Amino acid sequence: MEFESVDDVRKRLESVNYIPSREIATVVFLASATNKPILVEGPAGAGKTELARALARCMKRQKIRLQCYEGLDEAKALYEWEYAKQLLYTQMIKEKINDLIAGASSLTEAIDKIAEQENAFFSERFLLARPLLQAISSDKPVVLLIDEIDKSDPEFEAFLLELLSEFQVSIPELGLRKAKNIPMVILTSNNYRDMSDALKRRCIHLYIDYPERELEKRIVCLKIPGIEKRLVDKMVNAINNIRNLDLKKRPCISETLDWAQALMVLQINDLSPEVLSETINVICKYQADINLVRASMEKIFK
Repeated sequence: MEFESVDDVRKRLESVNYIPSREIATVVFLASATNKPILVEGPAGAGKTELARALARCMKRQKIRLQCYEGLDEAKALYEWEYAKQLLYTQMIKEKINDLIAGASSLTEAIDKIAEQENAFFSERFLLARPLLQAISSDKPVVLLIDEIDKSDPEFEAFLLELLSEFQVSIPELGLRKAKNIPMVILTSNNYRDMSDALKRRCIHLYIDYPERELEKRIVCLKIPGIEKRLVDKMVNAINNIRNLDLKKRPCISETLDWAQALMVLQINDLSPEVLSETINVICKYQADINLVRASMEKIFK
């Protein structure tokens, strides 16, 4: 289901428990209308991957995810030949192969006869589709999530350009494969390295930052039903003050939600320096950050 307007994007995302900013809703609408990928950047835990999941749910599409990493190549992202299966079939039809080359007068002629049948071995039945090929081969439109593209090598990023420009790929043994349906493509980046200008030109850019206070409160109340509003107010104020500290990793909305869940499990309905100190491990992921927060309680609860 395509989107009718920016407001339609907002309403449908909220219907699947994702509260977008006006900027997010606008970028999603434009990407959907123009068939352009979205390059989503921002700190880890800000909700980049969750946006792709929410889009798949509200558009009633399958989500296909490609997790990027250093050393990722075309074979892992696009397709592989099932050589073991090809070998098994070869063993099973060994007699037929002997019949095929029975009349050959030389090794060259035998090879030529076998080569005439190569389409039988390099066909769809032996092709193992990976996420990129799955996305463009799907009979129904999908949401393609290319997660943490910044962790892949520049060579792989260059390979993606054809796919993102023309939504087609070349398979040497089978020829050109064009998308049956153009997928909604979301690429995420944690700024591990800079993306190339060529890739950025093909995408609509979106930066998801730490949410504004009121938006963060809405998200917490939506994701953690039953939590008291007074506690949410104190939590969000504390989280924002913690983000102002010189931390190695500032907490994102994901940590805020984890903290809220932890307080609910502990049946804590009020916030104090003691409570923060006891539950700080849910918020901070480095011991130096934990120590700094514990030493900065006056700033956090001012």
